[in-house]
Amino acid sequence: MAEIRRILLDGYPTEVRRDGDMLVAHDGRTVAVDEATHLSPVEPSKIICIHLNYTSRVDEFMTKLPVAPTYFHKPITALTGHGSNIVRPAGCEWLNYEGEIAIVIGKTCRNISPDEAGGYIAGYSVANDYGLHDFRDTDAGSMLRVKGSDTLCPVGPGLVTDWDFRNKRIQTIVNGEVKQDANTDEMEWDMHYIVADIARTITLVPGDILLSGTPANSRTVYPGDVVTVEVEGLGALTNSIVTGPTPIRSDVGAQPSDSEEVLSTAQGGDWEFRGIRAPLGPGAAHYKSTLDEDEA
Repeated sequence: MAEIRRILLDGYPTEVRRDGDMLVAHDGRTVAVDEATHLSPVEPSKIICIHLNYTSRVDEFMTKLPVAPTYFHKPITALTGHGSNIVRPAGCEWLNYEGEIAIVIGKTCRNISPDEAGGYIAGYSVANDYGLHDFRDTDAGSMLRVKGSDTLCPVGPGLVTDWDFRNKRIQTIVNGEVKQDANTDEMEWDMHYIVADIARTITLVPGDILLSGTPANSRTVYPGDVVTVEVEGLGALTNSIVTGPTPIRSDVGAQPSDSEEVLSTAQGGDWEFRGIRAPLGPGAAHYKSTLDEDEA
């Protein structure tokens, strides 16, 4: 396996490879791992994310998986790297972590089978699919502002090649306390399936990122918190939560809210109401509960 990173070196984005505790550029310049300013390991043209995939999260939601995966999109302006700050806009409260694994495409990919997908993957990285649930009532279907606001997609610290995604531990740690703890074998749809599914209709190009889902226990974090996602064999991605310098403008658009849907998703609990009273917004269909069938 090899680990490739992108850092700022003498003020310029530079690709480096990891060699122990040092990062080595192609021209021989070196910098210590802990001293480097990290960027995302790749520059994607798009970031595509799966909704539900881990069985523990499905069980937590008291729901069931659809017959096939559903997806949403993060704009590339959400992308940031290891060690960067995650900005919770002033006026918002419900920012949640979601530890994930990023699939990175290595060559142009269209209309392939799951068995072929591995040959189109450059490698894998650690990701945190942050969600700003204050906008869940209005953007639940698209997840645009929930998941796509600036800085809400840290990826890194590096791109690891030749990594086997099977039976690997994934944890999210907040201020030193483990909050999510799962195994990739919980995934209903594996990395190869996800790539092949998306590539049926969307051309994937080198650098594109696909996020593969999060396990149970996504919860709210607050300014001052330090959040680390650690994946066996891929390393640890660490970021700090800060408050943005300006509040959400009140003279345009939907405003942050704290409805039942927002609070139950951000804080956990009261899941039983999701099967009796549908969540607000067009995204409710993604989380239809099996309780509906029991009552029918």
